[in-house]
Amino acid sequence: MKVLIIGSGGREHAMAHSLAGSDLVSALFVAPGNGGTAMMGGKVRNVDVKAAAVDALLDFARNEGIGLTVVGPEQPLEAGIVDSFRSAGMKIVGPRRDAARLESSKVFSKDFMKRHNIPTAAYNVFRDRGSAMAYLDSLPASGWPQVLKASGLCGGKGVIIAPDPQSAHRAIGEMFDERVFGDAADEVVIEDFLKGEEASVFVLTDGVEYRLFLPAQDHKRIGEGDTGKNTGGMGAYAPAPVVTAEVMKKVEERVVVPTLEGMRSEGCPFTGFLYVGLMIDGGEPSVVEYNVRLGDPETQVVLPLLESDFAAALLASVEGGLRDVPFTMRSGSASTVVMASEGYPGSYPTGIAVAIDDSLKAMKECTLFHAGTALEGERLLTAGGRVFSVTAVGPTLRESLQSAYRAVAAVHFDGAVFRRDIGARAL
Repeated sequence: MKVLIIGSGGREHAMAHSLAGSDLVSALFVAPGNGGTAMMGGKVRNVDVKAAAVDALLDFARNEGIGLTVVGPEQPLEAGIVDSFRSAGMKIVGPRRDAARLESSKVFSKDFMKRHNIPTAAYNVFRDRGSAMAYLDSLPASGWPQVLKASGLCGGKGVIIAPDPQSAHRAIGEMFDERVFGDAADEVVIEDFLKGEEASVFVLTDGVEYRLFLPAQDHKRIGEGDTGKNTGGMGAYAPAPVVTAEVMKKVEERVVVPTLEGMRSEGCPFTGFLYVGLMIDGGEPSVVEYNVRLGDPETQVVLPLLESDFAAALLASVEGGLRDVPFTMRSGSASTVVMASEGYPGSYPTGIAVAIDDSLKAMKECTLFHAGTALEGERLLTAGGRVFSVTAVGPTLRESLQSAYRAVAAVHFDGAVFRRDIGARAL
């Protein structure tokens, strides 16, 4: 079958890498893709259609005879791309627009968790500056830090952890007065700060049956030691040891099953990828947030550890029979180190030439996933804030990290920024 992947980041390159090896896939298109997917060759090629152009993507899928479409980023899901494709009789992996509210509206997701007794932080919702300020002023000294979240989509940047009232007031002013997050902050969630260790659990589901990928841990802050601004993710590894078998059982029973049952009971069954962002404290999981797609850069470590056919599982999630399809993981560990442009997550330059040493080709355990690159003729240039996810697989976490950092040393562009402590907490 012909497969279409929608998106342009490291997640989509990792998806293409996994799907290109499937005997079920005869041709693979990535819209719009990046320099890395453009360089794959063979059955893979880029399509010059933006991920948000729902009508143009549907036209392409019809005209090309696409058998299965996989959505990478969240924006097309919020725009209702799954509804459009399914109405046209096209097979697509992802949730309908009403189910995508688990990510596109933090107010919806928090209220949903409250209705279905899914563990999460206590919260309040505010729609104006005055009431938010009054609430913050009412908190006792022991009530800090607080977490402030723009309800809508912000590309992973709409969350502010405020350690004290002054920083919280400043953040509220930025959200409601300066509109730094635009309409996404028409509603703001203020919630208690959860202590513990973060982890990510990914689910593939047809709405009833589900399969679990290995748990991962992301590194959101730009600086080493988890300091500085939040980013889309500066690295990840899997499996995350904090998610023990006992913890995973709790996540299934208290989060995954109630979420899928709750969405069905509310008339918007959830299909596709469900990301559960967790805080684990003393072996007890609480939900930080939902995403309605695979994470980035976590995809770059969970897919290399999937031993069975990714395409077969995706097709079963759309056609049914997901329980009967092999879904096995390989042993060992995977790590990825994100190389970013200087200035990220703020403003950053693009169009910087990239050089990759020939030695990288000999590192069979390593894969260079492109996140923000463009291919202009023979020249590979930077084209985003996060430029590469440098991934390695090894028998242990330590060995996979050592390999990943050796590969990082083979990739060069001016101003490259990366963290040197990925996986340090687990080690």
